[in-house]
Amino acid sequence: MGNFAANEGLSVFVILVWLGINAYLFVQFYMNFLTERWFYTRVLLGDALSWARAPAACLNFNCMLILLPVCRNLLSFLRGSIQCCSRTAARQLDRNITFHKLVAYMIAFHTAVHIIAHLFNFEWFMGAQLYRNSSSLPFVLSQIGTGDNASYLNPIRTDQTIVKWSNPTIVMFTTIAGLTGVVITLALILIITSSMEVIRRSYFEVFWYTHHLFIIFFIGLVFHGFGRIVRGQTATSLLENKPSQCADQFESWGKNGTFCPKPEFAGNPPMTWKWVVGPMILYVCERLVRFYRSQQKVVITKVVMHPSKTLELQMKRKGFRMEVGQYVFMQCPCVSQLEWHPFTLTSAPEEDHFSVHIRIVGDWTQGLYEACGGDKNETQEAWKLPKMAIDGPFGTASEDVFGYEVVMLVGAGIGVTPFASVLKSVWYKHIQENQNVFTKKIYFYWLCPETQAFEWFADLLQSLEGQMTEKGMVDFLSYNIYLTRWKETEAAHFRVHHEAENDPITGLKQKTLYGKPNWDNEFTTIGTKHPEKKVGVFLCGPTQLADVLEKQCLSHSEAGVKFIFNKENF
Repeated sequence: MGNFAANEGLSVFVILVWLGINAYLFVQFYMNFLTERWFYTRVLLGDALSWARAPAACLNFNCMLILLPVCRNLLSFLRGSIQCCSRTAARQLDRNITFHKLVAYMIAFHTAVHIIAHLFNFEWFMGAQLYRNSSSLPFVLSQIGTGDNASYLNPIRTDQTIVKWSNPTIVMFTTIAGLTGVVITLALILIITSSMEVIRRSYFEVFWYTHHLFIIFFIGLVFHGFGRIVRGQTATSLLENKPSQCADQFESWGKNGTFCPKPEFAGNPPMTWKWVVGPMILYVCERLVRFYRSQQKVVITKVVMHPSKTLELQMKRKGFRMEVGQYVFMQCPCVSQLEWHPFTLTSAPEEDHFSVHIRIVGDWTQGLYEACGGDKNETQEAWKLPKMAIDGPFGTASEDVFGYEVVMLVGAGIGVTPFASVLKSVWYKHIQENQNVFTKKIYFYWLCPETQAFEWFADLLQSLEGQMTEKGMVDFLSYNIYLTRWKETEAAHFRVHHEAENDPITGLKQKTLYGKPNWDNEFTTIGTKHPEKKVGVFLCGPTQLADVLEKQCLSHSEAGVKFIFNKENF
C-alpha cells in the first residue's frame, strides 16, 4: 500500500478531482435547465434540453484543459519551480501526455452526448411546427415570433423554414451552430483517429498534420454558440408571465382581459470563449517562444554513423544549457519545413556540446540520414551539412535521477539514450571528484534485440568500467546487458568466446546475458540489499515493459524499501 501511495497516490487524487469537476459541472448545468426560466423550452424539447447543455459545460471545461499539457515550456518552468519542494508533484508533470489523452477522450464522450441530444432537439422543434393545433402549447410557443419579432422560441419559425429545416443538410450548412458543429466534429474525429498508436508509430506525418486541425477546432468552438438557437424566457418576461400561473392559459395570452402576456425569449450569450481564451493565449505564447528558439543558430560540429543505422549528431548553440535526461525537438528544413521530432540528449551537462543519437526508422529520419551524408562513402564537408533548428531542452523524469540514493535505470533498444547522459554525467562527476553526488548505487539494465546496437554505447561503458575500477568504486555501478534475440551462428560464436576475459559482444568485463531479466528476482534482490530506502526506477522503453516494471514497483516492499517508478513520456 505504501508503494502504491508513493507511486500513484497524487495521480489518483488529480484524476479524481478532474472527474469530480466534470461530474459537478454536468449535474449543475443539468439542474440549471430544469428551472422556471427554461419551462417553456422544456415543453418543446423535454429532457433533451438538459442532456444537450450539461455536456456542453463539460466540453468547455475540458477544452480549457486540453492545450495545457502540451505547453512544453510552461511545464518545464513548473517542473523546475516545484522540483525543489516536491519531487512527487514534479513527477506528475511527466504524465502530461497521458492526461492530455484522458481529456481528449472526455471531450469525445461529451461531444457524442451533445450531438445525440441536439438531434432529438431538432426533431422536437420540427414536430412542434408540423403539429399545427392551436390548442397545443408546443404549437403556440412555436408561433411566437413568426413575424418581425426576434423574441422567438422555436428556430423553425414559418412554413418556409419547415421546408428548409426538413433537409438536415441545409440546416447543417446554413446555420452558425450547424456549420461550426460539423466542422469541429470532423476535426475532432480526424484528430482522435490519427492519434491511434498504430497510425502514430507507422505514419507519424499523418498524426502530426491532422493534429494541427486543433486550430480549426478551437475557432469553430468559439463561434459555435453565436447562433443562440436554444433560448429561454427573459428575466423581464418571467415577472409578467410566470409559467406556474400562465402555462395553462396559453390560449388567451396577450388578449384583453388576461394578466398573462405572450412570453419573450432570448438565447444565452456565448460563453465558450471565456473558458478557452486563457489557455489559447498561453499556447500562442508557447509557440512564440518555440519560434524564437528555432531561429537561433545551431552548428553541427560532428556527425558519427554508428552501426545498426544510428546517427549521432553533436551540435552547439549559444546559451544552450541542459540537465541529464532532457530532450529537444529538432527540425531539419531541408527534410521538412513543418515537422518537429523529439530526441533525448545523450550528452552530459559537463560537455561543451550537446548530442543526440537518432535511429533511422522512418521517412524523416531517413531524409536526415541522407542529408548528413549517411548514404555516402566519403566524409561530408561541414558546409554541406544541413541546417538544424532546435527547441528545448525540456525536462523529463530522468532529471530526478540524482535525487535518489539508489537508482535503477532500464533502457530498451534506442531507449538507452537518456541514460547515456546520466552515465556520462556520473563519469564526469567522479573524474572531477565531485563530492556532492547523493546517489550511492546505480543498477543499469539494457535490453537490446541485436548485437550491433551495443557498439555505439560500449565505449562509454568501457570508460566507466575502467574509471570505477581505478577509483575502487566497482560497487557503485552494476550493469546488466541483455541480448533478447540472436541467430544460431552468433550463438556458436558466443559459446566459443564465453571464457574470454572480456565479453565478445561489448568488450566489457561484465558478460552479456541472453534472454530477458527475471524482474521479480531483480526487485527482490535490490530491495533486500537496500532496506528502508527509496529506489528510483527509471525507464525509457515500450509500454509493455513499463506495465511490468510498474507492477513490480507496486508489489515489492522488502525490508521497507519503496520503489518509485518514473517513465519517459515525450
